[in-house]
Amino acid sequence: MQTSNFRNSGKDQNAVAISRGIPRYWRGKRYIALAPSRELMKIEDEQIYTRRYKEEVLDQLDPQQVYDDLGPDAILLCFEAPGEFCHRQLVAEWLKKNLGIDVKEKT
Repeated sequence: MQTSNFRNSGKDQNAVAISRGIPRYWRGKRYIALAPSRELMKIEDEQIYTRRYKEEVLDQLDPQQVYDDLGPDAILLCFEAPGEFCHRQLVAEWLKKNLGIDVKEKT
């Protein structure tokens, strides 16, 4: 499993959108359970966002079920460029912490 953004990996057959919005061209898979709410997307403070995303999204999900649903070859996509703070990093950390799965950013 990897993370990336639509620009870099949006045409990969294993790509899965985990964002609330998607590009107009997107016809691929979605996993909306990992998408932040519109309210969360308005939060600019990274610490507040992280705490709330964990409480409101990740704490409500079973990490093993999410991994099983997505599969080991999934590339989790959102809009932010590599290196920018985003929720896909939080998902990667959550999978590492709970399942020991090392989810790297696709380069």
